[in-house]
Amino acid sequence: MGGHYGARKLFLLWYYEPEMKAFCTSYRIYLVIFIAMQAVEGYSQTAGIEGMLSGWSTLSYSESLNGQLGGRYIPGLTFDLPLGKRFRLDAEVSANVWGSSTFWSGDSTILNGKLKPYRMWLRFSGDQFEIRAGLQKINFGSATLLRPLMWFDRIDPRDPLQLTDGTYGILARYYFLNNTNIWIWGLIGNKEPKGWEAFGSEKNRPEFGGRIQVPVFTGELGLSYHNRSTDIHADTTILSENVNGLAPENRIALDGKIDIGIGLWFESSIVHTDFEYLTRDFNRSLTVGLDYTFGLGNGLNMMTEVFTYSVSDKVFGKGDGVTFSAISASYPLSIITNMSAIVFYDWKNNDLYNFINCSWTFDRWTFYLMGFWNPERFRVYPGMEEANLFAGKGLQVMAVFNH
Repeated sequence: MGGHYGARKLFLLWYYEPEMKAFCTSYRIYLVIFIAMQAVEGYSQTAGIEGMLSGWSTLSYSESLNGQLGGRYIPGLTFDLPLGKRFRLDAEVSANVWGSSTFWSGDSTILNGKLKPYRMWLRFSGDQFEIRAGLQKINFGSATLLRPLMWFDRIDPRDPLQLTDGTYGILARYYFLNNTNIWIWGLIGNKEPKGWEAFGSEKNRPEFGGRIQVPVFTGELGLSYHNRSTDIHADTTILSENVNGLAPENRIALDGKIDIGIGLWFESSIVHTDFEYLTRDFNRSLTVGLDYTFGLGNGLNMMTEVFTYSVSDKVFGKGDGVTFSAISASYPLSIITNMSAIVFYDWKNNDLYNFINCSWTFDRWTFYLMGFWNPERFRVYPGMEEANLFAGKGLQVMAVFNH
């Protein structure tokens, strides 16, 4: 689709449709991107409309029979404009529209749904740099299954679509010719908890941080830092109304990976929350992992990670926590069929989490048949949406259409 034609069509839709106008008015960056598209109409730009439609059905048993029917549509507009030979301006605007019907045995059916922005960012880039502003996904690190550096996203490795909410902010990256790269970011307006966070951030105070990655032998080493002000006011079970629930928080992390035939990596993070009512204000996490692809049949990929988390009153003091191990396997049965499985083990509670997925991929369609066998209480990935639905034993069927 021609760039100015697609942008003009969406602009008219916004102007004449009251519901779309109200939605875009709440998120003014949509309008900024649309206006930018109109302003560069005479340049050689490209724009396109794409989307992903998915539907699923889940049935599980955990003390009682539970189930869910749901659907999701993520329509998106992409825009790309070369600015001479050295620079480029591109953008992405997409929404997340979903609805579900969930029933719990003995209770009434719960209907739920939401329309919210999924991505809406504008990026200016050159050969060795990029600056991206807006609602975007920011993630980094070396781990895959159990990630201490899951600071700004909530990607579940069992989710075949790898969906996660975005973060409002500005991200700048510079790439040196020796593959060293520097990240600098500033975030604001993200009051809901992100990643492993138990509490959201102070709404009107900016968050900031950065990262440097340097090449080391056949891999890379990364050092990351982030500062924010936590807002614990929302949890009235911890604080009374007259207590100041704002507390500065600092995070520092070190991660690295190397390929020596076997892929090896580690990821570590220390978080300090300076809050007078916390007796143990240091959170520490560490993951080590490896993977290898065996030359069996079409190629069997195996991966394993061990994750430890603890809280302490001192940065390197003795603390209390949990340890998880994870192992995953993936094997392509054919060009269109793939089998994968993930197993987690909770060493503190002696719990085993099992997940298996069979997928069939065609030109535009992908079908998934997933099974799980988990403990009655789901402790992996706290804070993830609908974690309780995957407690116990069950099946999920999903169909995905991309256009």
